[in-house]
Amino acid sequence: MQVQNVEKPLYRGTFHCFQSIIKQESAFGLYKGIGSPMMGLTFINALVFGVQGNTLRALGKDTPLNQFLAGSAAGAIQCIICCPMELAKTRMQLQGTGEYKLKTKNYKNSLDCLIKIYQKEGLRGINRGMVSTFIRETPSFGFYFLTYDCMTRYLGCEAEDSYVIPKLLFSGGMSGIVSWLSTYPMDVIKSRLQADGVGGVTQYNGILDCVRKSYHEEGWRVFTRGLTSTLLRAFPVNAATFATVTVFLMYMKSDDNLPECEPGPVIHQPSSL
Repeated sequence: MQVQNVEKPLYRGTFHCFQSIIKQESAFGLYKGIGSPMMGLTFINALVFGVQGNTLRALGKDTPLNQFLAGSAAGAIQCIICCPMELAKTRMQLQGTGEYKLKTKNYKNSLDCLIKIYQKEGLRGINRGMVSTFIRETPSFGFYFLTYDCMTRYLGCEAEDSYVIPKLLFSGGMSGIVSWLSTYPMDVIKSRLQADGVGGVTQYNGILDCVRKSYHEEGWRVFTRGLTSTLLRAFPVNAATFATVTVFLMYMKSDDNLPECEPGPVIHQPSSL
């Protein structure tokens, strides 16, 4: 949705895109590029929650500003993994668009994709879109952790509360939505820069050039391309992520197995979390 040609659009909207992929590429088309997230997300989440917890501890006080700063630090550092991972995912998803069976297959899998990009373009090619990823992820993760902290406080998430799991799921889901809304236009730019050059045609000279050309050709609505599908994904994914991490930390804390792991996303709250 973010990178389709405005003059010859393949999809009219989120549902039509979903429908078309299944019709044209089968249900497997919905999972194109899944190898890259499967390889990277484990390390990304470990890095994000580890850096956020340790940064919050280093800052000392659990304030909204410190929550934002700790989240931003985590978002900035994980770009090292996130950028190449999303580059491979984007390239894999664009490969054979609209084809039931691939006529030409440039990449066998996500790893093969990264290897070939490195062989052709070097380290710079692997890190294509790094600056836009950094601009997107740094404030996004700040809002991510800040929203979760505020939501869990507001809902009164106590360990002994029988409704603590639904509250954590709701808080995590809303955190994901807020974080994506905060920097979504930059995600569109990042996707376009990472997709640029596919098919041998390069359109953009950088972030500002991409912003200028995209706006000139499609207007301000271009910066909301694919937002609906992103938000539909963001709520369940982040609800599950935050709830899992928080419940795990609660469990470990109750057993006094890992006292050093206490400073996490909801560590210093005046509740039993």
